[in-house]
Order: sequence, then C-alpha cells, then structure tokens
Amino acid sequence: MSSAYDSGCSNSEPVAEPLRPKVTRTPSTTERLHGFIAGVASGITKLAVGHPFDTIKVRLQTEGGFGRFSGPFDCIRSTIRNEGVAALYKGATPPLVGWAVMDSVQLGTLSNIRLYLQNGDRKQKLSVFQHGLAGIGAGLTVSFVATPVELIKMKLQVQYADKATRLYTGPIDCIKKIVHKHSIFGLWHGLLGTMVFRSFFWSMWGGYELYSIQLRKFDLPASTINFVAGGLAASTFWILAFPADVVKNRYMSQPDTQPLRYPNLRSVYKDIYRKEGVRSFFRGFLPAFIRAFPTNASAILVFETAMRLMHEQV
Repeated sequence: MSSAYDSGCSNSEPVAEPLRPKVTRTPSTTERLHGFIAGVASGITKLAVGHPFDTIKVRLQTEGGFGRFSGPFDCIRSTIRNEGVAALYKGATPPLVGWAVMDSVQLGTLSNIRLYLQNGDRKQKLSVFQHGLAGIGAGLTVSFVATPVELIKMKLQVQYADKATRLYTGPIDCIKKIVHKHSIFGLWHGLLGTMVFRSFFWSMWGGYELYSIQLRKFDLPASTINFVAGGLAASTFWILAFPADVVKNRYMSQPDTQPLRYPNLRSVYKDIYRKEGVRSFFRGFLPAFIRAFPTNASAILVFETAMRLMHEQV
C-alpha cells in the first residue's frame, strides 16, 4: 500500500523546509580594491571634463552678489580676455592628483559599503535607501581627503592679481604658507563644511539607482544607462546641495586675516542671507549645473565600465 506522501494525497500536511542560515560571503582583497582602482580613472575623467566649469563656479561663488562679474558668461569672457584660456585650468594641479585620490577613496568606500550591505554577494540587490546610505558613508569618508585639495584649489582659483603680486605662486607654495602659519591642521580648514556638503551624496547614489531602475525599462545598453543615470543623479545632487557648497567655498576661500571675516559656517549663512539675499545661495549655479551632467556622466560611465571589466576577471 502506498503512503499518502507517495500518492500525493491532498489531505497530507505539507512538509516545512528547514530554515537555512543566511550565508555571508567574504569578498576577496582584490574585490575590495576594485572600487579604489576604478575611482582613479573616474577622477582623471572628472578633471579633464569639469575643471573649467569649476573655476567659473568658484569665482562667482566667492565674489558674492556684488562682485566683479555680472554672471557666468561675463566671468568666462573676462577670465579668458584678461588671463587667457589656461586660466580656466587654474588650480588644476591639486585636483589632477587630488580628484584621482578623492574618487578612489569615495568610490572605493562606496563599493565596500555596498559589499557590506550585500553580505559580500554582489548579485544581491540593494534598495534605493541602501544606495543612499552608502553614498552618505562615502561622502563623509572622502571629506577628509577632499578638504585639503579643495582648499588649495580655491586659494589658487580666486587669485586675480598679476603674478608679481599674487600671494601664492603655486600649489606647493600655498601648502607651505598655510602649514607655516597654521600647522599641518590648517589644511583641513573647512572640514565641517565639506562634510555637510558631501553628506548630500545620498541624493547622488540613491538617485543614480532610482534613475537606473527606470532606464532599464527601455532595454538600453548598460553603458547608456550608466551615462544618463549618472548625469541625472549629478544634476539632482547639485540642485539639493548647492547652497551648502556656496557656504563651504565662501568660508574656505576667505582671506587669511585675523580676525577671520567668517569665524564659522553659521556666520557665512547669516552674512549671505542678510546682505545678498536667498538668491546668492545659488550664485554660480548655472556653470555648476551645466558641468554636472557631462562631467559626472562621463566619470560614472568610466567607473562602472572599469568595475565591470575587473569583475569579469574574478
């Protein structure tokens, strides 16, 4: 006689499968390094495409509402006419090294936080919230690298005088003078402002995942999705984070005199709002917004392509 199990009788109780423990995979050292390596390529791409836009943005932000430029196009014309096309790449030496290091740290941290949230399994899908959380972690971490780079870059970008009367002759001279006057810790002047600004990376990487999900519905090539989603995510980030960037840059680029015009970030917010109005929190927005899409779309495309190529080798 056959049993109920053998005959498939309908009145038999279903047999519950035993609970299986969640397996956590430990990524290899090589996999952990992938993000850092791909980040170097991303940083170099970002510099080549975006630095001229950044110079215009910083000059407009730091001049304030009553500065020497009537707008971004006037700033471009004036800069090229008075200083030459090369002036658009003023302060490019620190980012050439710095952005490669910064993107290496940022994207390496991002990819490792993602791996942690995925329990070491890259095939496990993360939510938009988890991608945003990884973005915050990456932003706060890279702030410690970004602050000295951005400080030196801005000090050089806002020099308008003739070479003979400029305070800094170049990045090395700038570093020497800051360290001599304030010790090595002077290079981290503005760290808190950088952390506030870069904490908005939640919108960058959460947005990138959100846009990618929508673009996948159109059956587009992976490279197209990376480029378009990266550009849209960067545009979203700048819309939300721009006021924090204005305050950070105004604070970091102020003349190194005592007492400081802005002793803290709050004093910058109050001064801009009282003297220049809300609109000045978006001064320099146009070049930043125009720059955001092509610069970050290209950088993220390079990053994702490099990550795919390295993952294929594992």
